[in-house]
This record gives sequence, C-alpha cells and structure tokens, in this order.
Amino acid sequence: MKKSLTLKESLTVGSMLFGMFFGAGNLIFPVHMGQLAGTNFLPSAIGFITTGVGLPLLGVACLGISKKDSLFDLAGLVGDKYKYFFTILLYLTIGPFFAIPRCATTSFSTGIVPLLNGANEIIPRLIFTFIFFSLALLFAIKPNNILQYIGKFINPIFLLFLFVLIIVSFINPMLISNNITPDATYTTNPYFTGFLEGYNTMDAIASLAFGITVITVIRNLGIKNETDIAFNTLKAGIFSCALMAIIYFLTTYIGTMSRGIYETSENGAIALSQISNHYFGNLGIYFLLIIVTLACFKTSLALIVSCSEMFYKMFPNFISEKTWTIIFTLFSFIVSNFGLNAIIAFAIPFLMFIYPLAICLITLALFGKLFNNDKKVFAITTIFTLIPALLDFIISFPKNSFIPTSFINAVYRFQSILPLSNIGLAWIVPTIIGFIISLIVRKIKSQAI
Repeated sequence: MKKSLTLKESLTVGSMLFGMFFGAGNLIFPVHMGQLAGTNFLPSAIGFITTGVGLPLLGVACLGISKKDSLFDLAGLVGDKYKYFFTILLYLTIGPFFAIPRCATTSFSTGIVPLLNGANEIIPRLIFTFIFFSLALLFAIKPNNILQYIGKFINPIFLLFLFVLIIVSFINPMLISNNITPDATYTTNPYFTGFLEGYNTMDAIASLAFGITVITVIRNLGIKNETDIAFNTLKAGIFSCALMAIIYFLTTYIGTMSRGIYETSENGAIALSQISNHYFGNLGIYFLLIIVTLACFKTSLALIVSCSEMFYKMFPNFISEKTWTIIFTLFSFIVSNFGLNAIIAFAIPFLMFIYPLAICLITLALFGKLFNNDKKVFAITTIFTLIPALLDFIISFPKNSFIPTSFINAVYRFQSILPLSNIGLAWIVPTIIGFIISLIVRKIKSQAI
C-alpha cells in the first residue's frame, strides 16, 4: 500500500493548498500590521504566521485523521444541533457576511480609491461592486473554465508582481529611521497581538471548509491509510507553509518600512496601493488593481459556490442550490457597500467567537483517537470554550454599535477576571479545564458500566 507521495505530488498538493488559502486579503493584513507594529514587527509577524499558516495546515490534517468528509460531519462529534450551528456560522463568516464582500471591497480599496483623489466613494463603490458581483453570479450559476484559468495564470502573475515589489522595496527601502514607534496595541504583547491579527485571514476556519478537497486529492493519489493521509497533508504543506510564511514576514517588514514616508493607513489595501504607487507610479496601481481584482474574483467565486453547495446539502428540501447562489451573491453585494473598514471592524467579533471554537474542534479531532472520539469529550470541552468565546464576541464589537456600551463594559469587567484575557486568549484556560473535566466524566462513566 502506498504510504507517501512523491516529491512532485507533494509540491502539487502544496501548490494547491497555497492557491486555496492565499488571496489578496492575505496581503493587506500583514502590510497594515507592519505599519502598526513598527520596531516590533518580528514577534508580530511570528504571531501572525502561527494563526495564518500553522492552524490552516492543522485544520486540513484533522479532517484526514478524523475520517470525516466535511465540516458538517466533523462538527457532529460535538452534537447534532451543534453541527448545524457551527457549520452555518462558519460558512456565513467565510461567505456572505465577511469574506466574500471583503474580496470586492479589497479590490476597490486597492485599485480604485487611490484614483478618486479624495472624492466620495459611495457611487463608485456601488458601481464597482455591482459589476463585480454580477459577473460572480453569472459564473457561479453556470461554472466554466474561468476559475481554473484564473487560478492557473493569475496567481503566478500576482506572485510575480508581489515579489518584484518586495525586491524593489528592499533594494530601495523607504525606511528613514530604525525607530518606528509601535502602536500601543503592539507595545507590550506584539506576538499575541499578531496572533490575533492572523484571525483576519480566516484561513484556519476556511481549512475546515476546504480541507476535504485536499484530502480527496491525496486519496486519489493512492494514499488510503488515514494516518498516512494526515502525514502527507502536512508533508505537502511544507511548500505552502514556507511560501506563505516568507510572504507574511516580508510584507510585514515592507509595511514597517513604509512608515519612513507614510503615516499609518486606515487599512492594508490603502497601504499596499501607496507602496505600489511610490515605486511604480500610476502604472503600478493599475496593474495592482487588475491582478488583485482577478485574484479576489476567483476567491469570491469559489466561496459563493462552496457556501451554496453546503447550504443545499444541509437543507436539501428548502430551496434549490441556484437560489442559494443568488441569495449569497446579493447579500454579499449589499454588505460590500458598507466599505472595507466597516467589514473588518464587524468581522472581528465573529472571528473572536469562532476561532476558539475552531481551534478547539481541530485540536480534539487531531487527538481524538486518544479518547476514541468520545462525543462527551467533544461536547463538554466545547461548552467550556463557548462561554469565554461569547464574552470575547461581545467585548470586541465596535464602539457605538447596536450593543450598549454599558453592557459591553460590564462584560469586559467580568471577562478580565479570566487568565490570559489581557492578551485576547481568555478561552484557553476554560478549554483546558473543560477537557480535563470531560476526561474525568468519561472515566467515571466507563467504570460504572
């Protein structure tokens, strides 16, 4: 029985992993983080790489080890109701609530906003996103070779432009001073701030949705044993992991160097445009607009199709898959017109809620054989994770949102009692306690039988 992929096969799967996870959004966050982190860019970048690279690979591996064919089946280890709750929440987060609209607004903010010269963005954004999602709907309803074509040709061009930008940035750095003062949030705990910033890539939660594609490819290449599948997934991911880590590190540092000329931007899309314009003028902005838009279009198209397929699978007798596609595309269009800053701001609470649950599920699935994938262990541990995650969800809402400030402050005072709350990881200790309790319950019940 075949146990290992060849080098060529490993690189092929690794390249596919990279293509699945890396889009334009993976650029704007490390660049902006570099501006904020200043001289603390190194620990910040390492923290970002932890969640932006390491967790997605573990997410894919856990599907292979658990022998589950989808997130819906994997979440079923916690409970029948929970699998609907978690799957719906995750797909809406990486779908029409945040990730799909972010694709359109990232393209607009990167390539169109710099050309407006401060003019009102509302009408141009409305027109741009209407065209963007009209084309996305056209291809999502009747998929053809456009997705494969863009993936095969646009990604290499995108990476080529990126590495040209990186090389030029290092040959002719913008950094005037080596003392770029870090933002207050990156002063005391830059690693953990970067760790939380890595949530914004959404790659760890996306790995639970897209991981089955990688597993299927490895199985089709002749690897049948589930442990071997997990091992070869990680092995093939070395290429993807190394490339993403290098890009994250370099773009973070470029963001820091840009502070030699520019003030901290509102978001990473603006920062990327400023840097591109500095080195290549308007030609660089136009080229960046085309490549980023096509890369984002590919990602949004894949997400629309994936979300529609999953919701149709969960609710086969409700509405057709085509109707789901129309609903998700229309909703994404509406959300995209709130602007990139608003989408990022309102995504943070949901990511602070869903990431602890995702990390908990991934970890339990990776080590599930140690307790025979006992549902009691999954359920009890998840409940203990759910509570602090909910607290983080509430306190992360933007100011002046629909949640009263007095209520958020009260929750914050309660949440601050938990260990590690000062670095945004208040869920870790309760999760460990829940896991220990679940093992004790499992032991007592096994002895009573």
